[in-house]
Amino acid sequence: MSPRPLRWGILGTANIARKNWHAIHNSGNGVLVAVASRDRKRAEQFIADCQASAPVPVSPRPFGSYEELVTAPDVDAVYIPLPTGLRREWVLRAAAAGKHVVCEKPCAPSSADLLAMTEACRRHGVQFMDGVMFVHGRRLARLRDTVADGVSVGDVRRIATQFTFRGDEEFFAHNPRIHAALEPQGCLGDLGWYSVVFTLEMLGGRLPETVTGRIHRTWGPDAVPAEFSGELRYADGVSSAFYCSFLTENQQWASVSGTRGHLHVTDFVLPFAGTEAAFEIFQPVFEVNGCRFEMHPHRRRESVDEPSNNAPGAQETNLFRNFAAQVATGVLNADWPERARKTQLLLDACLESARAGGREITVPRLA
Repeated sequence: MSPRPLRWGILGTANIARKNWHAIHNSGNGVLVAVASRDRKRAEQFIADCQASAPVPVSPRPFGSYEELVTAPDVDAVYIPLPTGLRREWVLRAAAAGKHVVCEKPCAPSSADLLAMTEACRRHGVQFMDGVMFVHGRRLARLRDTVADGVSVGDVRRIATQFTFRGDEEFFAHNPRIHAALEPQGCLGDLGWYSVVFTLEMLGGRLPETVTGRIHRTWGPDAVPAEFSGELRYADGVSSAFYCSFLTENQQWASVSGTRGHLHVTDFVLPFAGTEAAFEIFQPVFEVNGCRFEMHPHRRRESVDEPSNNAPGAQETNLFRNFAAQVATGVLNADWPERARKTQLLLDACLESARAGGREITVPRLA
């Protein structure tokens, strides 16, 4: 007999939850049973909209408070896309109620908050995981194998990433991501989180020795970071740079450079629309023949069969499928909360550096 599907509740009606409504349904081992908002009518409208776009056999129940959902006896796990400033409270409440937690990123306002959240989950025997989708895609496994093969890239020396989008007038007027009480780290938390996760994944989870950060532009009276760059430096000389912005047009590329070549991903966060996810490896050779100077790219393209979104094999579906499968084992996966804590730790340090004029910050070890 197959295990009972994991019964999900969504805490909040953020736009990203619409995509994950579909992901839970496509996972095959999860079912969405409830959606909560502080306004029941908003929950009802969210459900109606999603049923019209991606219908599920049994419509989830709407709740007019988060507390109702967190304490519902037929909810096993909660997906929390609430603004960052609200996440600690509801992760703690969910854990105390025995609910497993997928928490959107950035997971918390600070490393101290996130430690409290992950420790509560561990203490109550529930699984915690952040909402980064690309780590559950098949392409990332291929990327890690390519970096580790010792031939395609060689010894890694430099990683660079950029994740940006240009907010419109509506975004800067009303979006929670530019309000300090809701999203205190601005673009650093919202976009930089992905860049830091990518670096951790490519370097086997190693933490750097030091970081520096720069805020290039803030927004609003609370000076929320709207354009940011950071640099991570490792003891062996490896370095990683990232740039994130709400002011620069769509970009989401990543490069890994080494002693024998480099690889480049043009869409490392949100795969371009299609049925495959790809990246390229370059091992250029410079040749001089008399007066002829030529650089030959020696390019190789790697791809995996993986739909970009809203499909059973997409990365967001794999996230919920992997999570439910882990819960079914009855064993907590400690790697997922640890990766989130490392990411939060590095973002905190980068922001501390930026607010100190770019001063180099030594990265503390995990408690």
